[in-house]
Amino acid sequence: MKFSLNQQDLQKSLNYCQGVIEKRSTLQILSNVLLDASNSKLTITATDLDLIFIHQISNVEILEEGKTTTSSSITYDIVRKLSSGKKINFSTVGENKLHLESEKSDFNLNCISASEFPLTDEDFNKNEFSINSKNLLKLLNKCKFSVSNDETRHYLSGIFFHQTQVEDKYFLTAAATDSHRMSISKIRLNEKIDFEPIILPKKTIFQLCSLLEDYEGDVKISNIKSKIKFELNNSILISKLIDGKFPNYVQVIPKENQKKLQVNLKLFLDSVDRVASVSLDKKDGVKFSLKKDVLDLSVNNTNSGDGKESLTVKFDYDLDISFNSRYLIDVASQLDGDHIEIYLKDTGSPALIKDPGDFDSIFVVMPMKG
Repeated sequence: MKFSLNQQDLQKSLNYCQGVIEKRSTLQILSNVLLDASNSKLTITATDLDLIFIHQISNVEILEEGKTTTSSSITYDIVRKLSSGKKINFSTVGENKLHLESEKSDFNLNCISASEFPLTDEDFNKNEFSINSKNLLKLLNKCKFSVSNDETRHYLSGIFFHQTQVEDKYFLTAAATDSHRMSISKIRLNEKIDFEPIILPKKTIFQLCSLLEDYEGDVKISNIKSKIKFELNNSILISKLIDGKFPNYVQVIPKENQKKLQVNLKLFLDSVDRVASVSLDKKDGVKFSLKKDVLDLSVNNTNSGDGKESLTVKFDYDLDISFNSRYLIDVASQLDGDHIEIYLKDTGSPALIKDPGDFDSIFVVMPMKG
């Protein structure tokens, strides 16, 4: 095997691979990337057995086709330290060495035969649909912070994707909850799709986000029983799905929250963030003391002190309620409009948060006791 390519192309590809490969893998082959130089392309594959990432680089000069596997982290570390944009030459030396050179740098890396690399070949072409990359990224970003970290309830440790229908319109809807807060967001589909509800794992979500941030265009999605495949221009991500039943989230959406609080989003976000600075572990609640058109925010921490601020708002009632500051900041950071709308009922009931800039997303946050 012998080929040359541009340093930046390879660095970008290997950077994505770092997110897939487990740092402490028990099988050495899983720490390696599969390099396949053929058909004037270099195909790089990384896997942790639950997630497979395949990336093609087309701007490659191939002198001799072939494939091998070598350490992902070491190769990435070398490549990112080479001069940006320079040409890198690769060649295999015997069975178990990969020679890498660029300018005055020269390395020989250990290899494991490509035949040992675990690859699964499945037919995904059953139910395929396309979605705009930025729309998909929106769904992921608006829901990912509500995903649970609780290992015992594995069915909450991902985003629930399913098709919903409102009158004659079809939507791809995403929901996530850790039982303290919930995010729901949807995007309109051109037509009804053939799509079974799925729960997408956390690691896949973050990997997909980093790919989508660099990509403009459509994403092809197809799923079979326990796996899903995302195809971008020159990248493919195949992921196992979480096996479990996502709870009926619709019944948790508050129906009786009539007390509407409207406040400038930036002022609200900055104010909550400042007041929460007093709380070192961010576990102390931010207390809302609401009177007509005034919101007093305060945080009191026995070890470090207290802080308070006042905001001019639109509100017609008297109400005291406390929230985890982190949850409010997470939600507010994802809103598109100039204002945040919080619908309240009473001190002990969950708040419903809406975004005037995006009617297709809503958030629910449980209050804190005390």
